[in-house]
Amino acid sequence: MARNDRPEDAELIHEGKFLDYCRTSAGWEFVRRHQVKGTVAIVAVTDDKKLILTEQYRPPVGKRVIELPAGLAGDLPFHEDEPLVSAARRELKEETGYEAKNWQSLREGPSSAGLTNETVTFFYATGLTKMGDGGGDHHEDIKVHFVPVADVPKWCADREREGMMVDFKIYAGLYLARSLSQLTEARLWY
Repeated sequence: MARNDRPEDAELIHEGKFLDYCRTSAGWEFVRRHQVKGTVAIVAVTDDKKLILTEQYRPPVGKRVIELPAGLAGDLPFHEDEPLVSAARRELKEETGYEAKNWQSLREGPSSAGLTNETVTFFYATGLTKMGDGGGDHHEDIKVHFVPVADVPKWCADREREGMMVDFKIYAGLYLARSLSQLTEARLWY
């Protein structure tokens, strides 16, 4: 099944501006994104081994959420065939103000296979240079954080104690980057 397809036996219940609500003949309900090529998440590590994280309010959970810089590919008019790495470059700069010299694709997988057809492709970005303010586009209010890689678990736990939520993709991204780069500083708390 292609990313934007739905199972053949799925009925479209409601078509929204960005999401379709569907139901299979067996009664399974799910949503799918339309007019999107994919989703990207960026594990951006500075030369001094700090992971760049973002914080923003997310209406579905009603809280501020700590996340990797991330976004959609192919969602802009006239850029429907945007390569995933181009979307990752755009999102990193838009959300954090940074550009990366080195990009490496890590892995792709479903974000919530029981709920949506969305898949996330992780990228590892290094050789970072500050090129702007970041903070997202005019619809977003993103705060940027720089966390020493070795301190990420404790730092995230502290944010949870403050009432925020932490996206699990942070831990997956660190694991994938560590596997690739063998960062000894990134002891993964296990």
